[in-house]
Amino acid sequence: MPARAMIDREALLDDQQFARLLAFLNYSWNGYRKVRKGVKKRVARHMQELKCRNMDEYLARLQAHPGHRAECRRQMTVSISRFFRDLRLWEILEARVLPELAAQHPETVKVWSAGCAGGEEVYSFRILWETFTEKYSTPPRLKLIATDLAPQYLERAKKGIYPNGALRDADAARRSDWFFNFKKDRYIIRPWLKNTIDWRVQDLLTDPPPAQDLDLVFLRNSLLTYYLPDLSAKPLQRVIESLKPNGFLVIGAKEQIPEPARSHLMSYDRYVFRKT
Repeated sequence: MPARAMIDREALLDDQQFARLLAFLNYSWNGYRKVRKGVKKRVARHMQELKCRNMDEYLARLQAHPGHRAECRRQMTVSISRFFRDLRLWEILEARVLPELAAQHPETVKVWSAGCAGGEEVYSFRILWETFTEKYSTPPRLKLIATDLAPQYLERAKKGIYPNGALRDADAARRSDWFFNFKKDRYIIRPWLKNTIDWRVQDLLTDPPPAQDLDLVFLRNSLLTYYLPDLSAKPLQRVIESLKPNGFLVIGAKEQIPEPARSHLMSYDRYVFRKT
């Protein structure tokens, strides 16, 4: 790209202008603060595509055209993740949550990864499930749904190809058992792990949950991180309603359940809540 275009793009969307956009969308500055560099580049590119010379023109265009607003929101999705992120969570799932789910639901366990990005979390759970159910002669059937607002992230997840950095929390045994190293710094997930995953485009803000009577929902580093409470309250309520009684909700390590939603949940362990 010509140097002049790069300069124009940076001038188009500085932090002050980006903060205006976040306020317009009811998004959280704290949520985007550490990841804003890449997001700002994508949004600035969208502004240029729409021939908007400044933030005033861009916000007016988003206000007038729902399709442009929807595309802006897709550009603002964040795909930063890695396998077995927050290792303590996966220890809790393996030691406590999965045994309870298998005992309570011996036929089928229904799991939803909401805002799955590039699939690292989904495949991490798939690997954990395979390891856990090895001891069962007839394990419960797993119904695993993975959704994200950005179709490009889902396409990447379906390919199952990841850089070495995405596996930094996966020990040598997991790398050997569940991945092929097909390039110096690229790994591919074992293809058969994809078989039971139902990938869907879904907007957490507007679309209903992809299923009801869910046993476990991953809602990590998405709804509660990037949206302000006024915007996230109703979607969060829908997520909780999609859980069965005693179903599990998993959130990010630095996230908090808003006070109104706590009446429907009780703390189970670090990162994990249970529907009352």
